[in-house]
Amino acid sequence: MMLTEFDLKISEDNPFAQIIGVDEAGRGPLAGPVTAAACYIPQELYSHPLMAKINDSKKLTPAKREKIFDELITLPVMWRTGYASAAEIDKHNILQATFIAMRRALAAFEGKNALVLVDGNKLIPFIHHPQKAVIGGDAQSLCVAAASIIAKVSRDRFMQVIDGKFPLYDFAGHKGYGTKSHIASIKEYGPCPQHRMTFEPLLSMYNGLFPTDKTNV
Repeated sequence: MMLTEFDLKISEDNPFAQIIGVDEAGRGPLAGPVTAAACYIPQELYSHPLMAKINDSKKLTPAKREKIFDELITLPVMWRTGYASAAEIDKHNILQATFIAMRRALAAFEGKNALVLVDGNKLIPFIHHPQKAVIGGDAQSLCVAAASIIAKVSRDRFMQVIDGKFPLYDFAGHKGYGTKSHIASIKEYGPCPQHRMTFEPLLSMYNGLFPTDKTNV
């Protein structure tokens, strides 16, 4: 089934609601924020050639994601990203921080008559819109797949920006994931404010304490 067909079926069952897809990127890395995106694509755009290229962001190369993102945001779609920082992840845990990022993304749709499709098996707490959890939603729903691309590209670009502020860690290369080179950099230079101190191996390396000596950053 094409992704547009899934969304059209949802629209048939909810004829007066905007169908908004929500997805996240960056739950697993050792550094940087978790990023969520919310996206509404009007039905009149479903026949646009770009829609056939949209897919689960994990199934697309970085170059394809970038190209689709750059074209998508030129169209009359409504979208917003939301971020929860490394500090918020450490304070609240990754799941609750993900919900924070999702609520921030959905703030753009406050007051809209909308139905939110959330990728995964959990609903977003404390939002006013009706919502539906869709397992594997980024491979089923057009708007969720679009949100997955927006979230992933936006987070990757964020990591490229902070790479300039914290050049010791090559954030632009690994995007904060726990690669061997990234962990080696942490061991050599210590963590920076973008690191998630409650994530392993940082938690074990620093015994759950936030180091106070960050003269290297």
